[in-house]
Amino acid sequence: MDLQTIAAIANSLRSEIGKVLVGQKNTVDLLLTSLLSGGHVLLEGVPGTGKTLLVQAFAATMNLKFGRIQFTPDLMPGDVLGTNLFNFQTNEFVLTPGPIFTQVLLADEINRSPPKTQAALLQAMNERRVTIDRQTYDLGQEFLVVATQNPIEQQGTYPLPEAQLDRFLFKIDVGYPTREEELTAVKLHGRGTVMPKLEDFGLRATLSAEHIHYARACSAHVTVSDELIAYIVDLIRATRQNQAIETGASTRAANMLASASRSYAALNGRNFVIPDDIKYLAAPVLRHRLIMTPASDMDGITPDQAIASVVSQTSAPR
Repeated sequence: MDLQTIAAIANSLRSEIGKVLVGQKNTVDLLLTSLLSGGHVLLEGVPGTGKTLLVQAFAATMNLKFGRIQFTPDLMPGDVLGTNLFNFQTNEFVLTPGPIFTQVLLADEINRSPPKTQAALLQAMNERRVTIDRQTYDLGQEFLVVATQNPIEQQGTYPLPEAQLDRFLFKIDVGYPTREEELTAVKLHGRGTVMPKLEDFGLRATLSAEHIHYARACSAHVTVSDELIAYIVDLIRATRQNQAIETGASTRAANMLASASRSYAALNGRNFVIPDDIKYLAAPVLRHRLIMTPASDMDGITPDQAIASVVSQTSAPR
C-alpha cells in the first residue's frame, strides 16, 4: 500500500461517513488523522451536532469492534474495566471484561463521571493495557478512544484534569453546520425523532485492522525535515513564553504534533510534511494542553486565539 492508496482509502471513508453525516469535513479529517497516528480524540460540542452519530459511522466504516460507555455520576471504575468474579465450578476467579475491551470506544459525555472513573482510562489510553487485580491485559494496537463532552452544561460535571486531557491527541470543537448543510441534514434525517440506524444507510466497512497497521507504518516514514522539526519545537516553546498562557505545552505535545503532521500528509497522498500541515493541526493538538492566565481569562482570550498568535509570530521555513 503506497501513500496514494492511503489517500484513496481516506476518500472512501469520507464518502461512507457522508452517507450518514452531513458536513463536519474538518472533524472527519482529524478523526482519520488520529486513526493513522494511533491517538485518541476528544469531541466537544453542544448537544445535537452529531457527535455520537459521527463516531458510530466512523467505527462502522472499519472492521473493528465498537463499544460505547455512557458516563454518569454513579459510574464506577469496575463498570468500565470489568471485574473478577468467583466461579464456584472451577474454584477460580474469572475476569468479566468491561466495555473497555473493544477496539473503538465511544466515551459519551466523559465529564459526567467522577475523577476516579475518568482515571480508569488513563493507563488504557497511554499504554493500551489495563490492570485489574494486579493482572495486566492487552487491549490491542487498534484501541482508540473517542470521547465527547458538552461545553455549555457545567452542573453535575467533573472537568477533565490536565493529566487526562494530555492523553488526547486532538480536542476537536464540533460546531454548527452551514445553512446548506443543515438543509441537507433535515432532508436526510427529518423523518423521525430518534437517532437513525446506520444499517439503513448501507454503510460499508472499507478498512480492516491490517490496513490500519500498514497505513500507520507508512505514515510513520513520512519525511519531516530538520527545519520543520525545529519549527515544531519553536512553536511549542513559544507557548511557554506567551503572556496570555500560564502553562505552555510539553515535549509530548511536540511529539504528537510531529506524528499527526506525518499522518495528515499521508492522508493527502504526500510523503513529506509541509508547514501548512503543522499550522492546520496546531490548534486541535494544543488547545486542551494550555492553561491560560487569570488575566487572559478575564479578558476573554481563548486558547485558540493564543495559539493563533503563537503561530503568526513564529517564522515557518519555506
